[in-house]
Amino acid sequence: MQRLVEILRQDVHRMRLLKLVAALGLPDGLLAAGFVRNLVWDNLHQFPSTALNDVDVIYFDSCDELGVRGQLAQVRLLELAPEVNWQVKNQALMHLKNNHHPYKHCEDAMTFWPEQETAVGVAIDNNGDINVVAPFGLTGLFAGHITYNAKGDKQAFLHRVKHKNWLTTWPRLKLVLD
Repeated sequence: MQRLVEILRQDVHRMRLLKLVAALGLPDGLLAAGFVRNLVWDNLHQFPSTALNDVDVIYFDSCDELGVRGQLAQVRLLELAPEVNWQVKNQALMHLKNNHHPYKHCEDAMTFWPEQETAVGVAIDNNGDINVVAPFGLTGLFAGHITYNAKGDKQAFLHRVKHKNWLTTWPRLKLVLD
């Protein structure tokens, strides 16, 4: 985890975004998915930071049944950083979209994401420390793997890999299907 924290601290842009999200005080709020994954893959390939299509912010609020808190957070983030394509999602509601049992918290929700290496989130706490949530750990991410999550649909996983051009953008990555 320390290696990821060190890489994050060297990225001025990502640190700025982490601070913006932290200021919102979203419960269980994390910047996740490509925000972390792409940073590590860029680092492994010794690439400058590749552009992010979007920045995923997740949080967990079972009382926010309509996702209003997330909508307000997204509006605020767009005001603070309009150049970013913010995607704010309440993981307490995502089980409905995915036809799963209700999730208990963000980490539980992340265990259903299509790739294990995408299921990593980070946040800055009140002390300025970076907290990492990685239900599958970080070994595969730092090994350059794209690991299929057995809880998901394998064809959907393969479609994502192809559609997102991961193996072209980061050619040393390896698919792990077992």
